[in-house]
Amino acid sequence: MDEDDPSDEISRIEARLEQLAEVAERCRKIILVSKAAIAGGFALLFLGMLGLFGANQVAALGSIAVVLGGIVSFGSNVSTLRQTMAAISAAEMRRSDLINGIDLQVVSDRTIRRILT
Repeated sequence: MDEDDPSDEISRIEARLEQLAEVAERCRKIILVSKAAIAGGFALLFLGMLGLFGANQVAALGSIAVVLGGIVSFGSNVSTLRQTMAAISAAEMRRSDLINGIDLQVVSDRTIRRILT
């Protein structure tokens, strides 16, 4: 890799940022579904305890399984989301450092006219 031209590394970082953004969005969706599963499992368990929803052992065990599955999925995806957000922050900082290290030149209006004529 040419140290004088960081544009390739900036391009790789931007591609990685897109991937990380997709992972973060997927985690957010799974977290939302996990919360719904936890709430639904508790609701079914509560309704079963009140006798409003066929109180049997299979429904109770199913409700408990849904709650536990939702909790596990929620915790796992919250952890993954935190790690992904940290990776996004680090990549953005690296990209910013690379961009700041580039010797940018101001193009004046006269320079543009000279190029066009």
